[in-house]
Amino acid sequence: MQYKRILLKLSGEALMGDKQFGIDSARLTQYAQDIKAAVDQGIEVAIVIGGGNIFRGLSAAGNGMDRVQGDYMGMLATVINGLALQSALEDIDIQTRLLTAIKMEQIAEPYIKRRAVRHLEKGRVVIFGAGTGNPYFTTDTAAVLRAIEIDSDVILKGTRVDGVYTSDPEKNTNAVKFENITFKDVMNKGLKVMDMTAFTLSEENELPIIIFDMNKEGNLMKLLSGENIGTKVDIEI
Repeated sequence: MQYKRILLKLSGEALMGDKQFGIDSARLTQYAQDIKAAVDQGIEVAIVIGGGNIFRGLSAAGNGMDRVQGDYMGMLATVINGLALQSALEDIDIQTRLLTAIKMEQIAEPYIKRRAVRHLEKGRVVIFGAGTGNPYFTTDTAAVLRAIEIDSDVILKGTRVDGVYTSDPEKNTNAVKFENITFKDVMNKGLKVMDMTAFTLSEENELPIIIFDMNKEGNLMKLLSGENIGTKVDIEI
């Protein structure tokens, strides 16, 4: 396998499936099966999941709610998604640990770097909830931060689009996909991969990002097996 330890970033919106909000059980089951396939190959898997299917702090702030309050509500939404994913994984006999940046001992362990790494070494899937624990930071930033802390080999950003394009492929049918691109070229071309804080943090720590379509069953394992899935963003091509 190409990678020993990965950080998988999942969007909350993707969990909705065809619904308007909430969690689609079929999508959750598919994610769990794909993650199990990776674990069965001996890959250490850590996960950060968004909360946009339940609540988006930034959107709430745009509607007049206090931004800090909204962001904390969004962090709690990520914990709900983390619990759902944990349940789906344990239903198929994958050991997991949910670690949160905000203490809530009744349902999760507090995030401690050494504890997270030890869980990974024991073959458990580690789910990081509540973002960074601070307002004004996205779950993208939380994903990069945790990936650096646990010494992940790569960040795999699972989205509903199969890579990075010259423009939005859902709006422009002539958009061209990049198979590989440098951090610098992403910046120069004004392409959207992650929010700027997360992207800069990843570049500074020379941590590659692969953007791929997680909603297509089996894609995660294909990527980990070395198939040319998605778009890789790295310091050099």
